[in-house]
Amino acid sequence: MRSLEWVFVAVALVSCSSPPKSSERPGFGQRVTERDLAAWNIDVRTPDGTGLPPGQGSVAMGKDVYDTKCASCHGSDAKGGPMFGTMVGGIGSFTTNTRVVTPGSMYPYASVLFDYVRRAMPLTAPQSLSNEEVYAVSGYILHLNGLLPADATVDARTLATVRMPNRDGFIVDDRPDTKAARCMRDCEPLRRP
Repeated sequence: MRSLEWVFVAVALVSCSSPPKSSERPGFGQRVTERDLAAWNIDVRTPDGTGLPPGQGSVAMGKDVYDTKCASCHGSDAKGGPMFGTMVGGIGSFTTNTRVVTPGSMYPYASVLFDYVRRAMPLTAPQSLSNEEVYAVSGYILHLNGLLPADATVDARTLATVRMPNRDGFIVDDRPDTKAARCMRDCEPLRRP
């Protein structure tokens, strides 16, 4: 019991000590510049591909990149591997009770595939692929789903023109809160119901 009393005394002494001098205070960061943000601003507006970066890749190059950096998780020819299921097929399955979720069956726009691969793949090193590698892998996966020919070259223009099979299979979210406008300056306070 006596040692517990000493713990309370030590805590009291620490909490009553004088605050550190300003030069001893920890730093809490620095201002973020537009240049700093540019590296994070990699989003792609999916309906028209706005935000797709420069670069291009062929389906053949995509197979090489896939075999080297993707197959260990996604399996040979994207048919499923030890970590993830197939990325091929399933087109038209969303109108049945046995849906097969793949980029070809689910994504409304091909640029969704590019955006996801660029942000999150490979799992062990996200954002490590070059734009050319991402275009190539996207083209290869779209080819495996029958959406691009084997000799296709993919870039911002061609990717935005790929017509995905399930493009019209989504319901517009018309809830009132989806129309909210983001306020960045001189915003009105939130009103509580």
